[in-house]
Order: sequence, then structure tokens, then C-alpha cells
Amino acid sequence: MDNQIKLAFEKSKSGDKDERYEAYQSILNATDKQVDWAYEVWNQLIEDLTHKDNHQRSRAAQYLANLAKSDPEMRMMKDFPKLWEVTKDEKFVTARHSLQSIWKVGIAGTAQQEMVMKALVERFKKCVDEKNFTLIRNDIIQNMKNLYDSFNDEYIKQTALDLIETVDDKKYKKKYMDIWK
Repeated sequence: MDNQIKLAFEKSKSGDKDERYEAYQSILNATDKQVDWAYEVWNQLIEDLTHKDNHQRSRAAQYLANLAKSDPEMRMMKDFPKLWEVTKDEKFVTARHSLQSIWKVGIAGTAQQEMVMKALVERFKKCVDEKNFTLIRNDIIQNMKNLYDSFNDEYIKQTALDLIETVDDKKYKKKYMDIWK
């Protein structure tokens, strides 16, 4: 890991708001492609998923989701439940940012994609008791669309369309279908 990235990880936890955001963007950009230093930060990020600061939890979740493609040891298969927990965070904004990036775990490989799809389907079916469940469902369908766009896998598309078909509220059914247009 080069010094710029090390510094970005430090700045993403401290400094002023603008500095933290700039560091956050740098890390997301760096991890948008495969990197060879994922395990240098992996354990700390897993730890940060339960940090007292919700911003730290959110960033850790997003970084880990991005790093899944840089995980030849497939640690994500074991660590995914910890990452998934953040998608149910007490702070809705933290939960939502985490959920919106979860599809990136699915582009790391077939096993990861299956794991993510299973979690998304289950959550879509069960989230009706959660606050803001229509937004959660929207994010789930968007995650599936992002995965579909990455793989062009008809199974992903059909799964999403089948889930949308179960929605009774016409307004939300239309909103979810619009994601697939």
C-alpha cells in the first residue's frame, strides 16, 4: 500500500469534514479496481463495522464491499454476515449507504454473487416490518440491477422481476420496475 492510501485511511477517520470526504473518495476510487493491499486494512475494517461512530461503520462497510474483488482468500465468505449487519444499522443513513454498496461484493465471483443474491432476496421478503422498507426494497432492486449490469445474468433479472411482482402497492411496483427500464 502506498503512502497516499495509508494517509487517506488516516484522514478518513480524522481531520475536518472536507478532508474526511476527500479521503473517502480517494479510497473508493482506489478500491474501484483490484488492489494488492486489501489484507493490510481488512481486519481493521471488520473491526470498524461495529465502531461507535456511525460514519466509521458506513465507510468500513463501503470499503469492504469495494475490496471484495481484491480478496483471493475469499475472506468475505466468512465476514459477510458482519458486513450485512451494517445494512440494518440503527442509523438509517448508515444502513442505507452500506446496503447500496453491497452489490459490489457480488461482483467478486460466483460464490459471492450467490451469497449476496440470497441475502437480498431474503431481506426483500422480510423487510416489510422495517421502517422505510420501501426505500430498502428500492435499494435491493437497484443492487440486483447493478449485478445484472455487471454479469448480464438473466437469473438475476428474473429474480428481481419476481420479487417486484409480489409487491401489492402499484406506486412502488412501478417505481421498482422503472429501475429495470
